[in-house]
Amino acid sequence: MRRLHFILLSMISWASMAQTPIVINEKSATQHGPEKGSLLIIGGGKVGPEIWSRFVELAGGKEKARIVVVTAAAGDEEALKPEHVESIKKQSGVTRVTLLHTKNLTEANSEAFIAPLKEATGVYFIGGRQWRLADSYLNTLTHQAFFEVLNRGGVIAGSSAGASIQGSFLWRGDTKGAHILVGDHTQGLGFLKNSAIDQHLLKRNRQFDLIDFIRKAPELIGIGLDESTSIVVQKDVFEVVGKSFVAVYDYQTNLGNGAAHVTNNREEFTASNGGFILLSEGQKYDLKNRKVLINK
Repeated sequence: MRRLHFILLSMISWASMAQTPIVINEKSATQHGPEKGSLLIIGGGKVGPEIWSRFVELAGGKEKARIVVVTAAAGDEEALKPEHVESIKKQSGVTRVTLLHTKNLTEANSEAFIAPLKEATGVYFIGGRQWRLADSYLNTLTHQAFFEVLNRGGVIAGSSAGASIQGSFLWRGDTKGAHILVGDHTQGLGFLKNSAIDQHLLKRNRQFDLIDFIRKAPELIGIGLDESTSIVVQKDVFEVVGKSFVAVYDYQTNLGNGAAHVTNNREEFTASNGGFILLSEGQKYDLKNRKVLINK
């Protein structure tokens, strides 16, 4: 087991050296989520009005929100299309929306490039391939500026690839295809620390893919989101928002050592008989203590 951990950590370290020009050392008192601000992590597919509404709220409201749309995951041919900005405006009702794109690390390290982020109250990463986001922004001034949006109390959101990139370990990050679970890119942007994030979970029958990985790396927590479903993360607690389910993969509790039980007429989901637990709309989860929070 220790050897597997060493190999895993070595892969992360090698990827960092290979891909990044500077080191981002964002300290926080929280174990997983941001100390300030919010994360909105979306599993792909159609993003419903309840998710857009929460995004706008977390960004300061329609009148005050300033949104930066990050399009690198789509690739150069698609990334600069104005449809990305127009779609965000239409879905959110926010008028001040700016597109941000580069695949050049020198540009991503320039003050001129990060200027829109200095005024942003929200960032939205569109879908595509998550490794492109790592190649464009990992450990650059832009990466640091994303964290500064959180530190000002803003929101970082993303769907599909824009969800996975928010984890610290980059799941399905191989350039050869999403079918390779641990590939040639293994470092995410790390807004959700000590985590690996999957998306399109049930729609693409991916619900079992994180189980063995989390057993080999129990210091991480796995989050799998189905389409049209999201989590809002504030500090070390998340809430499910959307139509389907979110899976939590946790080596400490999800190994059949317990089961749902009833206390004071409330069902408490403290563990499952399999490799993950499923949560739905409105349910909350304590990432630090790794347990479902029961609504009273």
